[in-house]
Amino acid sequence: MKVAYVLNTPRAASYKVAQMILPQLEAGTHGVEVVGIFFFDDNVWSLRKGDPIGERLSAVAKETGMLIMACDNCALERNLAEGEPRWCDPSSGEGRTEPGECTPVDMVDGAGVGCFPDLYAALGGNPPDQVISL
Repeated sequence: MKVAYVLNTPRAASYKVAQMILPQLEAGTHGVEVVGIFFFDDNVWSLRKGDPIGERLSAVAKETGMLIMACDNCALERNLAEGEPRWCDPSSGEGRTEPGECTPVDMVDGAGVGCFPDLYAALGGNPPDQVISL
């Protein structure tokens, strides 16, 4: 089975991923293939270059092809990305038909930034069987 995790609660990255899921992924005992992890709110901090959790996730992602992506707006608010929201016009708040430019800043190797359309596109070639919200 293939799963994707959406980290949308406080400490999902620092507790649930770092202390449960990541050790299992590193040991090969998690029991499912994790095709992606999408980070919201303060969970994006774990993707900073040099963060122990992020560096470990980066290594697993490099080895397995797992997607690690931060919410574009969450990363922009925390200066972990530069540019503008990908699918929402920053001045009007309206949706866009063409994405804005947004790039990671000082994030671990392999980490991306985006919004739901980017997540769906990135996972489209290897879709999860289940999406789990943590």
